[in-house]
Amino acid sequence: MTRAFIFPGQGAQTIGMGRALADAYPAAKAVFDEVDEALGEALSALIWDGEADDLTLTRNAQPALMATSMAAMRALEAEGIEVTAAGFVAGHSLGEYSALCAAGAISLADTARLLRLRGQAMQEAVPVGVGAMAALLGLDFETAEAVAREAAEGDVCQAANDNDPAQVVVSGHKAAVERAVEIAKARGAKRAILLPVSAPFHCALMEPAARAMAEALDGVTIAAPKVPVVANVRAAAVDTPADIRALLVEQVTGSVRWRESVAWMAGEGVTETWEIGAGKALSGMVRRIDREIAVRNIGTPDEVRAAVESLGA
Repeated sequence: MTRAFIFPGQGAQTIGMGRALADAYPAAKAVFDEVDEALGEALSALIWDGEADDLTLTRNAQPALMATSMAAMRALEAEGIEVTAAGFVAGHSLGEYSALCAAGAISLADTARLLRLRGQAMQEAVPVGVGAMAALLGLDFETAEAVAREAAEGDVCQAANDNDPAQVVVSGHKAAVERAVEIAKARGAKRAILLPVSAPFHCALMEPAARAMAEALDGVTIAAPKVPVVANVRAAAVDTPADIRALLVEQVTGSVRWRESVAWMAGEGVTETWEIGAGKALSGMVRRIDREIAVRNIGTPDEVRAAVESLGA
């Protein structure tokens, strides 16, 4: 059996995530302590006892979700399960940074600082109210792309997330995205809804954020990962620092090709995914992409122990 460790993206955050892991595993608690130190603030206090609106802010949600994923990873390691128990790692949008950190390509402190910068840069790239994102449900990717092209009318409107066979997210100028919602409904979408996000991620409007990330990544050491990383924008594995660096920049404006990434891993023999961190959204997507792939969630001490027992570790 080949398994992949997969790491969630924005939207999975909840107040209290990772607290039980930190209470049960000193190595998990140390992750939150190191992230707090790297950022120069008590992000863990916000994660565990703060307000949901504050945690949802992009600049907070991105490092917070990564910290929770890495706490779960450290708990697995404390039980004897290393990242090399997976044939591949992959993450959805910011989750790609968690995957890279888990695979030893980027240090935890650097990952936290990069995600704080990424969150701020993505938020500041477009004034609030100028951009929007919408989920188109019940349309395949080719139809959703055609909807986005038709809706653009000179504005930016792009397919931002190809999540599963019946869920594509479009991103761009607010008026164009609103047009896409109406066109999608006319094309037979089951639902087409604007998303409660603060910026239009993964489209050309994020170019200022891509430039900021290119500059930041130039100053960060990237090592060869212990396990190949399936990159969002390539939907295939990469394992060289140069490729990783370039693709993290491209990812800011490029599409998250999650459906293709999971299909690629299945083609490489992956039969099981472990979703490491908060939420279960990716597991649901995996089920819709390929019912033959078994899914497991690793976000609590009980789930860690169940995973250990499943391997006979």
